[in-house]
Amino acid sequence: MFSTVVSGAVKGILPYLMQVEVDASDGLPMFNMVGFISGDVREASERVRVALKNAGFPMPPMRITVNLSPADIRKAGIAVDLPVALGILCAMGEISEDALKDTLVIGELGLDGEVKAVNGVLPMVTHAWKKGFKTCILPYDNANEGAVVRGMKVIGVRNLLETISYLTAEKSERDKVIEPTKIDVQMMFKDAEPGEKYLRGMDFSEINGQAAVKRAVEIAVSGYHHILIVGPPGSGKSMIAKRIPGIMPPLSEDESLEVSSIYSVAGMIKKGEALITRRPFMSPHHSITEPALTGGGTIPHPGVISLAHRGVLFLDEMTEFKRNTLNLLRQPLEDREVHVARSGGTFSYPADMLLVGAMNPCPCGYYPDLNKCRCSESEISRYLGRISGPILDRIDISVEASKIDVGELSHGNQCNESSAEIRKRVLGAMDIQKRRFKDEGIRFNSEMSPAQIGRYCKLGLKEQRLMEQVFNTMDLSARAYHKVLRVARTIADLDGSENIETRHITEAACYRMTDSRYWNKQESSSKERTASPIIKNRRVC
Repeated sequence: MFSTVVSGAVKGILPYLMQVEVDASDGLPMFNMVGFISGDVREASERVRVALKNAGFPMPPMRITVNLSPADIRKAGIAVDLPVALGILCAMGEISEDALKDTLVIGELGLDGEVKAVNGVLPMVTHAWKKGFKTCILPYDNANEGAVVRGMKVIGVRNLLETISYLTAEKSERDKVIEPTKIDVQMMFKDAEPGEKYLRGMDFSEINGQAAVKRAVEIAVSGYHHILIVGPPGSGKSMIAKRIPGIMPPLSEDESLEVSSIYSVAGMIKKGEALITRRPFMSPHHSITEPALTGGGTIPHPGVISLAHRGVLFLDEMTEFKRNTLNLLRQPLEDREVHVARSGGTFSYPADMLLVGAMNPCPCGYYPDLNKCRCSESEISRYLGRISGPILDRIDISVEASKIDVGELSHGNQCNESSAEIRKRVLGAMDIQKRRFKDEGIRFNSEMSPAQIGRYCKLGLKEQRLMEQVFNTMDLSARAYHKVLRVARTIADLDGSENIETRHITEAACYRMTDSRYWNKQESSSKERTASPIIKNRRVC
């Protein structure tokens, strides 16, 4: 007696279909599971045996062999209890094999027969639908998650007995036994005004002062440019960063499916939720480990970088992170993907996120105010050296958050722009980029290749001379030169200007000057050292 049940699994974040082959024959009673499986998967045999007994279907004294195919992929951390149990029942003749034809089965069993939720349901169901499957049997708690796949009939089951009742009923009567789960995905996105549901109770109108930082953040979001905010404690760096999702456009349906698939694999979709509809905002602690940031582990899972996909990765107190940990960002920031090589294989995770960093300029936080700062030059140098040159080179915009003046605090928020006003300009600039890059395969100015920069960032004679002066004066690398042009293109888009003008280049160049003042500063006189960087910025820019 032989039967086959189709289930699913995930390797990294890539789903694949898995054949659960069951053979029940006479012989010495035993239960073998094969197919390049790990110890945790092998434990499913005991759960299945007890669950079947408690559901009223004790296993007869037979030799049962279960093979999980394909055998060239190691099975670890996957839940195959429900498909194995149904395969055994089918081999015993309790369930017709036709009842499981073209049906995907996913689920973990408790000893009492309860069907428990599993991770990675959304990508598995999506993959099965692409392969031609029309029905899937899922844990009840995962039913909403699977039902977002249009065209897939999703049956959410609570226990093994309920599953058997559904499969043994007449085909025309099955929907009366368990009603298929249905989700109106379009309604989830149609009612909300763009950005409104992402504010999370925080608005830019609550932030007094820091006009330069808010302007830099607006540019960063408009062109998806990575940004670093440098300033003393209490200057509002974290407050501004936490409000960035409120000026970003809402997730599109396709983006939501991408993000939800990652969160599904990571087991971070809440019970009863169907999709992730908010822009992710990840703010890891500076003690985070390297595997937790990039992903991987014994059983590979997405890291924080991938969980911030299509959203914001906020590194508060960036200089407190280990230097090696920060250096792991070099390749993801460039390729927008994370590649992790482990003994179990090579895994790729998406990492198209907006990096927002915040840091103090020295260990005490008050440099260059020498009335408060007592750090030595060597202490400051070591502190800033935790951020390597290659990481700084990949950050498009660096801006300083100055100490807030008491007058700005006392004015209240009557004159401050709201997130809705800023978001309106951001969406306008993004619409320009959407039209510009409709045939290019990219979405934002920050993604332009050198060839695309040549096409869309053409400069006049005066602008070209200014760029040459900026390049030589600031000693830019080729990457930094292109980043200045990308940022200038975004500033021009915010102004509604078809061409990049000198004022756009000047502003874009100013956002690279923080590097010079802190990391690449030259020996200067005592008078220059006591001058505020903001004053220097105004003099140069």
